[in-house]
Amino acid sequence: MARMSADERRESVIRAAITEFARGGYNGTSTEAIAKRVGVSQPYLFRLFKNKRELFLAAALRCLEETPKAFADALERRPDSPPLEAMAAAYMELIGDGDKLLMQMQTYVAVASAEAAGDHEFGERIRAAWAEIWDQGQAAFAGDVNETTDFLGCGMLINVLVALGFPEDHRVWAGLDMSDIRASR
Repeated sequence: MARMSADERRESVIRAAITEFARGGYNGTSTEAIAKRVGVSQPYLFRLFKNKRELFLAAALRCLEETPKAFADALERRPDSPPLEAMAAAYMELIGDGDKLLMQMQTYVAVASAEAAGDHEFGERIRAAWAEIWDQGQAAFAGDVNETTDFLGCGMLINVLVALGFPEDHRVWAGLDMSDIRASR
């Protein structure tokens, strides 16, 4: 079996970190659990990432950066579809990965906790990545702030409903017309 390069190992650590942090949160996840999941020692983990915070940030940014990439791919693949439909379908596919959805939710909690503790630096890169999602929405919706806000607000509602495990036929989904999105997946 071929040995992994440091970049490949780093990538596998980020994937493992997404899974572990998604399930346990920042405070509830040990770097030992992440190292064990990927099959490396803790000292090796800390050669790749200087500390737990840096590792969490890499995992959080990975999840946030995948969103605008998925939107761009959807818009390119479906140039004749309305942006709302193409991007919504892409997002539903993206959050179909429960770990990525939960990691996204854990990211918001970690930033809020850091801010409450007076650590404003931690959230800067997270906010910048989230602003990229906003900017992409603005571009897709021709600068319409209301459409961008509605789209992202609906996405956050969907995050909550999916994270809480509401079945698709539950009444809480009633205000969301998911038929076009489901049909396009």
